[in-house]
Amino acid sequence: MNKNRFPLWLCLQSAILVLGAASVSAADQKTEKPAAVAAAKADPGLPYVYTKWEQITTKDGLPNDHIFAIKADPTRDCVWIGTENGLACYDKKTKKIKTWTEKDGLPWRVVTAIDVDPKTGEVWLGLFGGGLARFSGGRFDHYNQLNSGLPNDVVYAVALDTKRDQVWCSTTAGAGRLSTKTGKWDIFTEKNAPMEEIWNYNVCCRDDKVYLAVWGSGVLEYDCNTQNWKAYLKPDAEMEIKLYRDDGIVHVITTAASYVDKVLWISSYFGCCRYDGRHWRGYFDHDCGLPSNFNNNAKARSGQECWFCSDKGLGACMDAKTCTWVTYTSDGKNRAGKAIIKRENDVIKTVDTGYNVPHNFQICLDFDGTDVWAGTSEGVGHGIGEGYYPGLRPANTVAQQ
Repeated sequence: MNKNRFPLWLCLQSAILVLGAASVSAADQKTEKPAAVAAAKADPGLPYVYTKWEQITTKDGLPNDHIFAIKADPTRDCVWIGTENGLACYDKKTKKIKTWTEKDGLPWRVVTAIDVDPKTGEVWLGLFGGGLARFSGGRFDHYNQLNSGLPNDVVYAVALDTKRDQVWCSTTAGAGRLSTKTGKWDIFTEKNAPMEEIWNYNVCCRDDKVYLAVWGSGVLEYDCNTQNWKAYLKPDAEMEIKLYRDDGIVHVITTAASYVDKVLWISSYFGCCRYDGRHWRGYFDHDCGLPSNFNNNAKARSGQECWFCSDKGLGACMDAKTCTWVTYTSDGKNRAGKAIIKRENDVIKTVDTGYNVPHNFQICLDFDGTDVWAGTSEGVGHGIGEGYYPGLRPANTVAQQ
């Protein structure tokens, strides 16, 4: 027998497979072509892009350009700004800035966190090394480790539970909770909460839940009604890498948690993620519009929209359903910049915005109606949301901002 000759049964089988593949391919072409055309026509549309910006720096009256905290105050029609060298209040009507430093009674010069009580108008300040302060009636009340139950004087974040008249603080030695009615303090550490580490980096209070972003312990959820804890940790228990996609939180070193519409958004130094109560979705700089995996903060506007403060720009997931993003970056020279629209990792459009964020190192962010306020390492960027709309709109109906 010729060793180079294939057996007849193998030749017949190969022929059947080839013919079958050809027939399937032909059928696919007939059925998939109209589907492809339909998919092309069903373009989900474009997100809103902020193209009108103003920048606020020491030239305009800020005490320092290194911005750690920013909080819109609709009642006073102003914006509170925490800097490396004092507190500032920007009046939106007059565009004037009033400042407070240690000479004016501010207990500590570095302001790292701000929240405003809408019922009383009191402004609560986290101080980097100086504890906690309440600004009310032109006077500062000071809380620190020596005169109160504050866990540590390095306060990274402050959040108010106005329903229960409580103030939550994230510190380097656990979380603290102050009752403004009774003055009682509660401290949460590894002794009474599921913290593998006690370095608390951020806190969010909303809808009877408190979320703590903990350095090395992921995100902890506290139910204010049941007083029970729930921990969100990496399922694969790997510190350095992510073994499986979308199976849980992207990393245990978290920097912020933002809870809106029963959706939890999380930022970390190793990517970001979203959890809707059933499904996780991870976001990384190589597969979406996230400018960098190194993220300092996150702020959600809805269950579909969240903005992330990275070291390489401001990344906004504008529509989670389609993974449509807008990334804002500065050129670093003329303080002008651009906005890049991406769907997944495909660039849909690039928009020259002129003025943009003052610097690509983003630290904090807040929403003010349709406007956006971004704190950077070189000043504040104010995105004016004229004509803002949530989600996406067909390209032919989107007006030029």
